[in-house]
Amino acid sequence: MVEMEWDEILEEYGWVMEFLKGMVKPAAALAVVLMAVALSYAQKLSLEGEMIYSIFRAFLQLSVIGFVLQFIFDQKNAGWIILAYLFMVIVAGYTAGARAKHVPRGKYVAGVSILVGTAITMLLLVVLNVFPFTPRYIIPVAGMMVGNAMTVTGVTMKRLRDDIRMQRSLVETALALGATPRQATQEQVKRALGIALSPVLDSCKTVGLISLPGAMTGMIMGGASPLEAIQLQIIVMNMLLGASTLSSLLSTFLSWPSFFTRAYQLQLSPLSPD
Repeated sequence: MVEMEWDEILEEYGWVMEFLKGMVKPAAALAVVLMAVALSYAQKLSLEGEMIYSIFRAFLQLSVIGFVLQFIFDQKNAGWIILAYLFMVIVAGYTAGARAKHVPRGKYVAGVSILVGTAITMLLLVVLNVFPFTPRYIIPVAGMMVGNAMTVTGVTMKRLRDDIRMQRSLVETALALGATPRQATQEQVKRALGIALSPVLDSCKTVGLISLPGAMTGMIMGGASPLEAIQLQIIVMNMLLGASTLSSLLSTFLSWPSFFTRAYQLQLSPLSPD
């Protein structure tokens, strides 16, 4: 009787033991963090506390999300995919908006831009049968796209605002000559988009030459052939470029009207010094 109860307990909570066994190697990798902490202490950088806090937070967040994803994968319900995707977009929009804190309604603009840009890209991938609409595929793909779109959108909005503020006289001159706000800020928009998208473009140009990206590395370490890993990585680079471009471009369309009045005059409050 006791043996049967023990077998039932092992069957029900066996995943906990498997998880703990799997954490042995990640725990051993903490030696690298300890080395960084020791170097920080030796050089008097005063970063030891932040390093320990950061790695602890990463460990906690990844552990929690691992259990959450396992739960979602087991449900096989499209509703959980949408819920997880919206959660990622909300967090990304808040983070990108906080980076561009001087842009009016920045968090809303960033959230909508990321949502639309990544949703269109994901829809195309599903329609073209590149990825099946299942949690195991869509949630990781959405996470990569939302993360990149978050970074690009935040930089675009911040750079656009900073350029308009620094080149205020040029913008006002263009407005005085009859240009629309969009025409008056065309160069600033181009510069903001160019700077924000340059890391993505550089990554596409150098992928495989300098480093092996995460998706490709993960597949190879998981036992897949390099040719299969390359195919997936090409898809990933395509979708990241598409989603980032759509999101950043949309963020300029949504944010630049906030810098102008209905009379086509510059708003002074968003352009006030930091």
